[in-house]
Amino acid sequence: MKPIFLLLVTMPLFVTAQQSDVLIRNGKVLDGTGNSWYYADLAVKDGKIMAIGKLTNYSATKTLDAKGLIVAPGFIDVHTHCEGDEKKNPLAQNFLLDGVTTVITGNCGSSNTNLATYFTLLDSIRMSINIASLIGHNDVRKAVMGTAMRDPNETELQQMEAIVNQAMKDGAVGLSTGLIYIPGTYSKTAEVVRLAKVASGYGGIYASHMRDEADSVVEAINEAIYIGRVANMPVEISHFKLSGQQNWGRSKQTIALIEAARKEGIDVTIDQYPYTASSTNLCTLMPDWIMADGQDSIVARLNNPAIQKQVASIMLKKLAKRKQSHFSYPVVAFFKADTTINGKSIEQVNLLKGKKHTAKEEAYTVMEMIKQGGAQMVFHGMGDEDVKRIMQYPFNMFASDASIRQLGVGAPHPRGYGTNARVLAKYVRVEHVISLEEAIRRMTSLPAQKFQLKNRGLLREGYAADIVVFNDATVQDLSTYEQPHQYSTGFKYVLVNGQVVIENDQHNGTRNGMVLRK
Repeated sequence: MKPIFLLLVTMPLFVTAQQSDVLIRNGKVLDGTGNSWYYADLAVKDGKIMAIGKLTNYSATKTLDAKGLIVAPGFIDVHTHCEGDEKKNPLAQNFLLDGVTTVITGNCGSSNTNLATYFTLLDSIRMSINIASLIGHNDVRKAVMGTAMRDPNETELQQMEAIVNQAMKDGAVGLSTGLIYIPGTYSKTAEVVRLAKVASGYGGIYASHMRDEADSVVEAINEAIYIGRVANMPVEISHFKLSGQQNWGRSKQTIALIEAARKEGIDVTIDQYPYTASSTNLCTLMPDWIMADGQDSIVARLNNPAIQKQVASIMLKKLAKRKQSHFSYPVVAFFKADTTINGKSIEQVNLLKGKKHTAKEEAYTVMEMIKQGGAQMVFHGMGDEDVKRIMQYPFNMFASDASIRQLGVGAPHPRGYGTNARVLAKYVRVEHVISLEEAIRRMTSLPAQKFQLKNRGLLREGYAADIVVFNDATVQDLSTYEQPHQYSTGFKYVLVNGQVVIENDQHNGTRNGMVLRK
């Protein structure tokens, strides 16, 4: 038998290249879990992350070189107030140039009450960012009772429950309260519990601007935790802080309350902006009863000399508690009646009006501004050590508590431009308060988990391609109290739902955001 010779022919192996829309190469990937970075490429297709790894056989319509840069999930800002600003600036550069791809609005009890209509509006506008919304207790109460300073009757409670119920059906992520604002401040705990239970039935969360963030902060925290316990729902305590010099250092006590609640089994978390000043309305300096029943009633009360004297006395006592002799800590962010005083403290405004340099005269100046419609303010009054201690708490997220900014309008709080960049620059890179990996986890996967934003907050195959590419060595917030209208720098690329929106630190006009309904 003759031997059989087999001829082996080596044929070239052709593998078809995988086609993607966007390919991010050579980056240091921080995936949002809190784990260390690793080198990898990311391929994006049809709005989702297609592949992560050494992608030698991938091609793309657009390739981004991330050499020397961090690649992370898009940041999620859990506490914003976008209502009314969406049409004014749908590009939302202040968020995107701070790394934010998704925001939660409807906070502090203030929201649209018809979320179906609101979401349809957002769909038609085509925002550059993703937006989810809470349903706000204050606006729900106003829709039924106006600004009446009384308890609701059973019929009114049921009407409020119906609004919350419909909002949850329409996709709200939970219920928010602003118990320091009118008319939320007039509500008792039992009223909030009734509405919270409706949201709880849909798996929503309870997000609260508590009744007090100063002298009575412990009681306020306990109320928020109680509402979560009774309504059987997760709790998010907004812009966690200690206001007033007399309260500096109490963060040891307040954080301990959160830790104890979590040990009890209550899913309570907090959020924070990394600044020592807050921003809210001038009316918070007034006694609650002054602000009841609408502007006409407010003006009528403040035109009464006896009431003016009473209000001034209350304001001066509060000022003394803060260990201050003048109203220098409230600074005007935007006063519609006279924009020339934007950026000036109440003390300065009072002097500009030619009044005596006394706290009493400054109190009367505040009352005059309230009669003219009030103002948005920046309030200086927190301690940096408390800010750092709160920041180190692991179940704490970062939030701007800001709106969509219009460049050059007013003198707003710098947090609307630089919250995340400030954390990454000041508290991570310079002061080493927390690690880079931990900061990214707080900005991404933790808020996604808390607000149940499925398939977001992590860099995973199949997840939505919300991605930021930034330089951790140079990222910087530029916005200041004196010159707030400055975008952060260092975010070279930002993708929203798979499309590049920020390219070489500039917005390219793309509007690919989505409404995120629960």
